[in-house]
Formats: sequence, structure tokens, C-alpha cells
Amino acid sequence: MVSSVQSHIKCFYNKMGNCLFSSSVEKEVSRHELASDEFISKLCGEISYNIGSDWLRWGRHLGLNDPDLDNIGSDNKNCYEKADNVLKKWKQKNENPSWEQLKKKLMDFDRLDIVNKIETKFGETSSSPEISCGFCANKDLSKLSAELKQYYLKYYGKISELQPLLKAPANVDLMNKFVDLCIVDAAKPQMDAVFSVERKEFLKKQMSYTPISYSKVFMQEKSVILISGIAGIGKTWLLRKCLLDWSNDLIWKNIELVFYFECRRINQYENISNINDLISIFYKDITSNFNISIHTTLFIIDGLDEFKFFNELSNLELKCNFPIVNVLAEIQNYKHLVAGRVYAIDQYQSLYTDHSDKLTIQIMGFNENGITNYVESHVMEENKEIVKATLKESPIAKAMASVPFYLSSMCKIISNSKTINKNSFLTMTHLYANIFLYFLQKHIIKNNKMIYQIMENDSNKKYILNICKIAFELLVENKVIFSKEEFQTFVNDFDKNEGNFFGFIEKIETDLGCYYQFAHLTIMEFCASVYAYNCLSSDEIMTNKKLESCLSMICGLSNASQNSFIKFLVNLNPLKRSYGKPILLYSILDRLSKSIKGSDDFNFFYECFYESQSSFTDEIKSIVDEQNKQWFGWTISINDGKTSYATSCDNYFVNYYIKSGRKLKLNSLRVNKNILIDEEKNLIIRCSTNVSYVTFFRPINFEGWKPKDKIEELWIWISRYLITKKDFEENFLPWINLCEELYLQLHDDIDFIKDICEWIRCSNIKKFKIKYRGKYFRNLDKLTL
Repeated sequence: MVSSVQSHIKCFYNKMGNCLFSSSVEKEVSRHELASDEFISKLCGEISYNIGSDWLRWGRHLGLNDPDLDNIGSDNKNCYEKADNVLKKWKQKNENPSWEQLKKKLMDFDRLDIVNKIETKFGETSSSPEISCGFCANKDLSKLSAELKQYYLKYYGKISELQPLLKAPANVDLMNKFVDLCIVDAAKPQMDAVFSVERKEFLKKQMSYTPISYSKVFMQEKSVILISGIAGIGKTWLLRKCLLDWSNDLIWKNIELVFYFECRRINQYENISNINDLISIFYKDITSNFNISIHTTLFIIDGLDEFKFFNELSNLELKCNFPIVNVLAEIQNYKHLVAGRVYAIDQYQSLYTDHSDKLTIQIMGFNENGITNYVESHVMEENKEIVKATLKESPIAKAMASVPFYLSSMCKIISNSKTINKNSFLTMTHLYANIFLYFLQKHIIKNNKMIYQIMENDSNKKYILNICKIAFELLVENKVIFSKEEFQTFVNDFDKNEGNFFGFIEKIETDLGCYYQFAHLTIMEFCASVYAYNCLSSDEIMTNKKLESCLSMICGLSNASQNSFIKFLVNLNPLKRSYGKPILLYSILDRLSKSIKGSDDFNFFYECFYESQSSFTDEIKSIVDEQNKQWFGWTISINDGKTSYATSCDNYFVNYYIKSGRKLKLNSLRVNKNILIDEEKNLIIRCSTNVSYVTFFRPINFEGWKPKDKIEELWIWISRYLITKKDFEENFLPWINLCEELYLQLHDDIDFIKDICEWIRCSNIKKFKIKYRGKYFRNLDKLTL
């Protein structure tokens, strides 16, 4: 993605044209040499060395076709040779291209760092005021600001859509699309929100957030804005939109200069020791001798979680030998906006305990209108109805569609499937498996073979298992970035196989060497689960605390149905054939049931059972019956924090539980919500046919539906709610008439207590206790006095 700072340079280069290599370069080579094949070959060698592992995307950017790229990939061993042959093929098709043509291609490819390196190596750029291109050392603040804004307006109207790295990434119109992203308050820290826990917290927040308007957030000129969001949610879209609006004088009207940096780019400059040097790396010559003012400058830092030294930055007491950490810490003295994953921002904001002029927000992705608009704009007409139906019917698809990464992936998977399987997104594991294999098929293998054909190849299985092993090692170490040395411990014959992993893994080159990271952390988390399922025992899985967040997905991998892509990912390790053997699932569920202490533990058990799509086998019946011996039995809870996905998990468990002839026991149905979605109503109706204990914490409208089966105990705790006689009679009296014991807490100001007493007298209630106006009553006569 093109950073705004680099974009500014690009504008500068475009204006300067042939001035770029005017004075110093001409001292080294003549104008004839500048255009010669020999000199261009030198430049190409330098470019290829720096392009490295990005050779495939570079080739597509240069317009090479797939057959040419496939040949280059197969005929050359290392990334430099591949990148070099990409340029040779391009040169053949463009007949002696000039440096200006090469330079433009590099700038359009967002590799101005390469242009800078070539300048430095072949001669320093002139910064003479006589250059007629418009920039000089003495440029005043207002002029520099105006030219920055003009450039943003020209080049930042569109952004490459975040999606698996396919052949033709789509561009999204930010001016029209961004308004459908939801922004919410996120001041409350969630320090443990890493990886899938982060996703779970996101789904919970989806149920109850109140959107904050974009204008309300950014019309205020806060000194510090921290922006969090899960991977792929649209944080970069927000930052680019901010740049556009600043350029249109709609926000930050008192800020003259905005500097935008991506952490993955900053990682390349570990030894930069001050802010001015960092700016000059990206603003070569433009800001020369220009004094940056604390009062008129805003820094934007994108991708905080990708910063190599994030732990050192968020805890400055830790020793770090690289000056870049102090530079980013120094940025905190200026107005600044920092964006990153939820866990990173939550950890980072602890640095601001005494900062009053700070705003922390979270991006929640597309709202309903945004999802609809996306489908209308990006899906072929003949596929729109099936896409819409899938997003409507699948609770997983519905829940994750607000995240641009998932929505884009699902739309492409559905559109490209020759036959649509309604179970493609039945569980979260199904969703991840589909995305993983689609990514493998379209970006890694690229031979138009069907998935089953790809997975018949043992070398492809070995490849996947190696990828998954790397992901697992990173997950248990809670790491995002790994070094070449660490890569070598994961992969045999590293030098020969390094390039084969790119796609799932990307290589970032710095002056001090290379480091690696997964292209998308969603993929990394799923891969770690696949490795655990294929290679670890249940004991190893359950005793590893780092794998707790992966347990539901590991259980999901046990669902190796013939109608699911999951079956291709569970038989990768020849030393541990797990296909068709549910022992691992039973062991995990058994341990989870024995560790249940509260409602969250119940929810997690139901989620794991749902992901497995198992039935009530003899082993699971045994697990369920053992839990029934405990004093709390099995509990189903409905509350405001419950996601539709979690409700689907509950429904799945209850259906099999009741089919097995068992009766839900003790505090089994707890309802703390007054406005129910259809899935929740269905869950209550299903539970009511076979439940022993029911608790209501709020008034609730059942819209004419009445329970029919007897229950042992009914708890109605609504002392905080003033309810009418009509509502009580319609919604709670049917339950009262069916219970043997009643425990009732009422608001002090209700005026129909005598009616309640009469209803109880006419019922079959054998025991009751009523709290009313601060007193407990077990005698109706005393209550009506």
C-alpha cells in the first residue's frame, strides 16, 4: 500500500522528471551512459536485489502474463534470479526502456525506497533551489501543506482491497465506501485479547455497540487518537479517508502537515535515531532544512502490531539496541494517531495513563448497508442471489461479513464454486478452511486443479504441514514476526525452499537483514490449529495454555465430513493418522466439561461441540451425564452479550441433548434480555419442552407464545423493572402456572400484588418466596395486608 509520505515523494519525482538525476549522477555517467543498456542493467540488478521475494507481484505489476511468470518461477531457484528475469522479460517487451520508465513503475509499485537507494548508490540528488520543479529548501509551510493535500486528493481516492493475494486486487472507492464502516468507543482495555480471543471479543461487541459518527470523532482535534480493530476490519481504510478529508479541509483544520508511516516500512530503518532523519528517509530533499513544529504537525502510525520492537516500545523500561524505538516514543510528544490490532492498542494505551486529551476508538467494519453495497458492487449479477442467501442463512457468514477480509473472501469463494454447498460456512472452522484452501488454490498452486486433486499430492500435504508448524511455533510464543534463523529451524533446506512459502508468508527486507511474517494473522491462527490437530496429543493440546483459544477450531477439525473441505486438512501427518478417529475430540470435551465453573465455561463447551458438528455418541452421552451429577448441571444463558454465533452453538447442543431423552437440569435456562432475536426465541421454546429450572432477570415479551411443559423451579427477579399487570399476566403467568416452586422479586411500585397472590392461589405451586418492598414473604395473607 502506498504511504502518504512516499506518495508525496512520488509527486515530487513526477514533477521533477529528468531533474532527478541532474547534477551528481551526471558526474558519474554521461547522458549517453544513462540511456545505455549497460547502465540500465546495473539499475535492474539493484532493483532485482531489493524486490527479492516480491518478484511475483512485481511481475504482475509490470504486466507479465501468468505463463511467463510460471516459467520464471520454475526455471529459477532463488528470489533474486526470479526478480531479475522478470525485469529481463519486461525489457524485452518494452525495447530498451529508460530509467524514467523504470522509476515510474517502481513508484507506482510503492517502492520509492528502491529509488532512494539507487540515488544514493549512483549519485546524490540535487537539492538546488534552481531546480524548476517547485520544491526547494526554503519552501514555506503553507505551500508544502497545500501540495501535500493536492497529492492526497489525486492519489488516495482508491485503495487496494484487503483480501487474499490474488491476481487482480480490486480497488475500493474510499470516498463512497468508508461511510459504511462503524466506529465505536473502545476506551476499556482488553489486555488478554490476542488472536482468536480478539475475534471472540469482537463478536461480543458486535451485539451491543453504539456507533459514533465519523465527523464527531475527527472534527475534534484530539492530541492522541488510538484506533484498534481486528485483522482486516478496515483500519487502513480509515486512515486513508482521514488523509483525504484533511486534504479537503474537512478535519484537522489547524494542522499544517500530516506524516503517515506504516510500521512494516519503518521496520526497515532500525538505526534511525531521530524524527527528522526518519522523515528525510521518505521525504528526501522535500523537507530539507525544514523545521517540524509540534503545534502544526500530526503523525499517523499504521500497523502498530507489525512493529518489530513493539514490546520494547510499549514498555520503555526494556532495553533495546535499536534507536528507532526511541524515535517512535518521541512521536508521542507530537499530535499523533496510532492504529493497530486490538491487543496491541490495549497494551500501548497503558503509556497514556495521565493523558486527558486522548480518544480511543475501535473499528467494527461494515454495517448492514456496507455489506449490501459491497455485494452489489463486487459480485457478478448471476452470483448475487446465492451470495445474499448465504450471508443471510449462515450465522457464521452473517457474523463475519462485517469484516472486509472475510466478506471479500466469502464472496469470491461462493462466486468461484462450481457447486454451492450450503454448509461451506456452517462453522467458524468451515469458514477458515475454505479461505485457507482457496488461498492455496488461487495464489500458491495456481494450476487450475480442483482442491481434491491438489490434496492428493503428498508434497502439497507436506507443504501445508510445514506452513502450519511455523504458525504453531509463532502462536505458542505469541510472536508475529520471525527471523531467518528461526525460519531455518522450521524448514529443511531453507535456501532451496524459501521462496516456496511466500504467499502465506511474506519476506520483509531491511538494511540489517530479512524477517518474515504471515500475510494475514487469520491464516496464521488457523494453521496453528491444523498443526495441533495433526501432530499433538490431547494432553499436549490441553496443557498448552497458548492453545486455549484454538480449542474450538481443533474440535472443528474433527468434523471430517465428506461434504466439507475440512477432510483435506486432518490427515497431513503420516505418523498420526487422525482421519475418522474422534478420540481427540472426546478427550477435549471431557476435560472442558470437568473444568466448568461458570457461564463462560458452558458457552465454550457448546462452541467446541458445535464446531465439531458431532452427534450425541455414547462417549459424549457419558460426558454429559457426568456433568449432570454436578450441582449446577447444564446451563443455557441468554443475555445482551450473547452473539448470534454463540446462540447457534447453544441451539445445536440443546437439540441433541433433548433428542437423547435428557432433561436440562438446575439453573438451566437463564434469560437476561427483553428483546429477543428469532434464534433466541427458538432456543427458549426448545428448552421449555424439557427444562427443570428457569430464571428471568427482565420483563420479556413472548408475543403470544406460551410454555406447555411443567418445570420444577421458576425464578423471576425483576425488582428493577416496573411492569404492568397486562404484561405480567401475558408473559410470566403461563410460566407460573406450570411451576412447582416460585421465587419472585418485584418492583416496589407495582399495584397488582393482590392479583399476583390470587394467581398463585389458583396455581399448583407448592412452595414460593416473594420479595416485595424490602421484605420476603412466604405467606400470601401477610403479603396482601
